Amino acid sequence: MSSIMFRLRLLAQRLEQLLPNLFGFPGGQLPPPGILALAGVGESHTKSCTRDPFNLKDLIGDGLLWAVPKHRRTVEKRLKRKYGSPDYKLKIFVPKTHLRICSTCGGDHEVGVLCPTCYAKVQTETKLMQNKIQSELGLEPVDKEVIVLYDREKEEQPAEFWEGKRIVEMEKTRPPWFSKNLLQRSTQSEADTKEVKPETEKLG
Repeated sequence: MSSIMFRLRLLAQRLEQLLPNLFGFPGGQLPPPGILALAGVGESHTKSCTRDPFNLKDLIGDGLLWAVPKHRRTVEKRLKRKYGSPDYKLKIFVPKTHLRICSTCGGDHEVGVLCPTCYAKVQTETKLMQNKIQSELGLEPVDKEVIVLYDREKEEQPAEFWEGKRIVEMEKTRPPWFSKNLLQRSTQSEADTKEVKPETEKLG
């Protein structure tokens, strides 16, 4: 902190030395204060020509170093800064009319947006499934179909049904909202035959 104050004091001294040359005074010295004084009307006496010590603060003052507004801001701009604009961004509180109630959990959500409460449950369950698959299968290449089963779901199908598939079992019951249809494959398997079905004749 002391080094900064020393540098500022040194800078002020150099500026005081350069000011006479900037204003064009000969010899690089400031004139006595009596020369720059304005004479009043009918004023016969003059100020003494005693030279006071030069002070940078008296010359610059307080208003030169601070930015002040040059023009008055209009009422329209003041209201837009305070309340916003309907065309750009409205800052005042307006009632929302696009909220709906979720039929599953009863939470509020916007129209066209998934319910955040229900989606949080899906994210948590998906994270558990990913961690379970990572712990059991590791980083091995997936060359077989991976099936995630919950408690007692493997017994619903015979052992031959699970052959050639990689099974990942969750040590808990399936959540009531997690339907088995969500795990079905969305694409069909490729056909074994390469026969092309002939097109039907168009009726004239």
